[in-house]
Amino acid sequence: LLIQWKDGSSDWVALKDLKDSYPVELAQYAVDQGIHEEPAFIWWVPYVLRKQKRIIQKVKSKYWARTHKYGIRIPKNIREAIEIDKENGNTLWMDAIRLEMNNVRVAFEEYDGDPNDLVGYIQITGHLVFDVKLGENFRRKARYCADGHKTGAPASVTYSTVVSRDSVRILLTIAALNGLKVMGADVQNAFLTAPNKEKCWMVAGSEFGPDEGKTFLVVKALYGLKSASFSFRSFMAEKLSALGFQSSLADPDVWLRAATKDDGEQYYEYVLMYVDDILAISCHPETILQDVQTTFKLKNDKIETPEYYLGAKLQEKPINGITCWTISSQDYVKAAVKNVEEATRKSARKIPTKHVETPMAAAYIPELDVTEELNDKDVTFYQELIGVLRWATEIGRVDILLEVSLLSQYQANPREGHLEQLLHIFGFLRKYPKLTLYLSPELPNMDYGDFRTRKEDFAEIYRDAEEPMPHRMPLPRGRSVTSTAYVDASHAANRSTRRSHTGFVLFVNRAPIVWYSKRQQTVETSTFSAEFIALKACLEAIEHLRFKLRCFGIPMPRGEPTYVLCDNESVVKNTTNVESTLNKKHSSVAYHHCRWSAAAGVISVTHIGTDDNIADCFTKRLPVAKRKFLFGEWTY
Repeated sequence: LLIQWKDGSSDWVALKDLKDSYPVELAQYAVDQGIHEEPAFIWWVPYVLRKQKRIIQKVKSKYWARTHKYGIRIPKNIREAIEIDKENGNTLWMDAIRLEMNNVRVAFEEYDGDPNDLVGYIQITGHLVFDVKLGENFRRKARYCADGHKTGAPASVTYSTVVSRDSVRILLTIAALNGLKVMGADVQNAFLTAPNKEKCWMVAGSEFGPDEGKTFLVVKALYGLKSASFSFRSFMAEKLSALGFQSSLADPDVWLRAATKDDGEQYYEYVLMYVDDILAISCHPETILQDVQTTFKLKNDKIETPEYYLGAKLQEKPINGITCWTISSQDYVKAAVKNVEEATRKSARKIPTKHVETPMAAAYIPELDVTEELNDKDVTFYQELIGVLRWATEIGRVDILLEVSLLSQYQANPREGHLEQLLHIFGFLRKYPKLTLYLSPELPNMDYGDFRTRKEDFAEIYRDAEEPMPHRMPLPRGRSVTSTAYVDASHAANRSTRRSHTGFVLFVNRAPIVWYSKRQQTVETSTFSAEFIALKACLEAIEHLRFKLRCFGIPMPRGEPTYVLCDNESVVKNTTNVESTLNKKHSSVAYHHCRWSAAAGVISVTHIGTDDNIADCFTKRLPVAKRKFLFGEWTY
């Protein structure tokens, strides 16, 4: 089949390869083109579509099973919303419905003709989805969505990218470093501002009030349509491009524009997009958002310093006489604990209140757990809790990352003991709800003379070693940064498989940007091999971070390495001494990759005492006091 990619290029791709990568899209395409009964399709297309239907039914059953959020009952339809309002003696849900239907009205254009005359159009239906907004004083929210799952795949791209969390942390650090302001805003009914890329019509339901039963054309990118998010992103991209912003090569949802301060210092202005949530970073960010507001209506017309972003609380706080941005997940954690307490209220399982000084019980070993396997309902509950905790680690709870990583390995077949330890983590969060990351722009307090790697020593062996630069790298502007990494491995930590565990954390200046904790894919027979595999994984993250910094126009002097601190003397010698040789051939890829990067000036490695390695927190289960000691210089 001839495939057109999103960059405009096209290729002929074998059917067997397409079935592996895009089975649902290909099956739907075959049905739309009327070729699903051909010999190459008929034997597998029905199976794929049945599987898709089962997945949708599972999601729907989970949706209907959820009745409360943050302790507030959530309706499933208008009738139930009216009943809840009567019980509570207020009109919160009906007010939310009226507000939503008033806002969504712009997406519809009344059609007086016969719907059968609409050539190329498809009929769709819609429904209301209800939610509670934690960051807006538990505001009730209703969202009218199209039933896009009932329609075929459109010709256009059907998804939208979002800004990555590490990009947000990087640019908040750069804002403090360069003395820039940060302002945020939400686009009101964001998708409804963009033209609809699909041809649809529908008959209005009871939500439309007096317009019930009328025929409407859907002229805007209504929520629920498969191309809605992409339509909005394309429309917003056109606006930002018109304002002179350029999408970053490393993160397409980070937009930058060259600017100059009043004192003549050159810097970049940034706009970060997470669907409809906008962050503007500039000396005058309100001007940028006001320009955006000429095309897009902002929620409540508010342009203000952000208080929440992606579920994390943002605040400006002083540290060592310097004002920097901080990230806290305290509110998210409290709401998550409350939800779990509500979910287990009628169950025998409870969040523990005693002996929760560590995220998991000190003597518990998850791989040796032989308790009874969970039933299907409890497996789903287990997976939901893992999802909640994974997001908590993304927005700042780095102290539970190792334990969440260990328990995530058993999502396919968890046991009673695994679920008990998950609840133990929530007990730990309830006892220690506060953890704030300071994205400090200060330089690290360390002696760089201790780093032993000298790229000149490797010049003869790796003659062509040179750090690759982005081919569309913007000219650096603003103040330069330095990057630091702590890396460690826990050799043969898994008692069952004897796999090791990798952990590392990357800093830009003194701001923690990337943290990682994951079991290694191979069984290593020595501590040296496990540590070398960990260093290679850390190096790949370093290369990605350095690429991203350069694509954001952040000055990193060429040739200045990322300083890596490792607690294994053998690994340090192999990446600093050119005369060292490798005895374990299966580690040769990691060995040469790390030495080549040292020759290219990407990394410079030094040895650090075992008791001082921050990465221990991501490889070993440490008591709270030890974690606080290790993170003392960086997080508070």
